[in-house]
Amino acid sequence: MKKIFVPISMSVLLLLGACSSDGENSTGSGSVNDGEAANENGAIDHGVEDKKVGFSLDGGVIEEASGVPAEEKEQILAVYKVYIDTLNEQDIDGYLNTLSPEDYDFEEERAFMEEQFSEYELNREISNVTIVKYSDKEAQVFSNLNTSYKQVSTGLVTKQDGRQVTVFTKNGDDWKVASVHYIGDDGKE
Repeated sequence: MKKIFVPISMSVLLLLGACSSDGENSTGSGSVNDGEAANENGAIDHGVEDKKVGFSLDGGVIEEASGVPAEEKEQILAVYKVYIDTLNEQDIDGYLNTLSPEDYDFEEERAFMEEQFSEYELNREISNVTIVKYSDKEAQVFSNLNTSYKQVSTGLVTKQDGRQVTVFTKNGDDWKVASVHYIGDDGKE
């Protein structure tokens, strides 16, 4: 029975892409009603306050940010596509190249991803990719994800649908992933 829970918990970790770890507890976590321990970051916000992410991940209308220069939009969406493709292809070097060196420890991230890729095959299908917040230093990209994981040793396939906001920061002339915020759908059809 334990082997079933491990793929599910590991799939959540892989989905997060080892989110950036700076931030504090969000207010309201740790109450009897939310199921979280008092001193832990929430599973939804990953310790990031609402004001850091341009909107709530819990649903609602997704609106494209206004005033995004065409060239910047093209670059941001291209990096996002490479980020998704390199995860699907298990291309660790390509994946690491999409990450911000200011926000990720590359050695730690490489070790984590090597372990994940040795245990799981990942496939992410994206839709509704939208830049929802933009400034000349930061952009936030929303997407719907259909993700499946196949445990290499058992062939067990786990599928999850969800919503993700990928935060990009400008590093010199390049856009890089600074953090990832994900919430799984609750299975409503």
